[in-house]
Amino acid sequence: MLKYNVRGENIEVTDALRSYVEKRLNKLEKYFELSQDVIAHVNLRVYRDRSAKVEVTIPLPYLVLRAEETTDDMYRSIDFVSEKLERQIRKYKTRVNRKSREKGLQDFFVEQPQEEKKPSEFDIVRNKRVSLKPMDPEEAILQMDMLEHDFFVFEDAETNGTSVVYRRNDGRYGLIETNE
Repeated sequence: MLKYNVRGENIEVTDALRSYVEKRLNKLEKYFELSQDVIAHVNLRVYRDRSAKVEVTIPLPYLVLRAEETTDDMYRSIDFVSEKLERQIRKYKTRVNRKSREKGLQDFFVEQPQEEKKPSEFDIVRNKRVSLKPMDPEEAILQMDMLEHDFFVFEDAETNGTSVVYRRNDGRYGLIETNE
């Protein structure tokens, strides 16, 4: 079951707005067999130029769904984010499930943002802790694309070493493997 953590920046999250977010995101539940509660983190933000940005992050046991959209209307932004998440799920669900069945894996990647900020001379503005799950480079590229990141750290299922896939400037992908 999806639960919601709806937060507003420069906007009051009204009951109507919260209800609309929940209604739109509840449609995603049909794609999953959720045995435990999953929290959807929704951030609503309004800028000075009256544009509205919606960011949604849903950490699932086997992947992290994330989408954001900015338009001139908050409700339209919510609609677009919901549609974007649904497209992501449909695009990757078949591939990810097929790979997990082939490899016997149950979960892929869990992203747990660390909210603590500590002063640093190098100005680190965000920390993340990741659990490296065994996967092949193709699965890592799928996860990287789904998260809309430029790189992804994972444990290579064949070598058991830590590896990184990254998007090159020419649009293709690179792989960095460690010597262990």
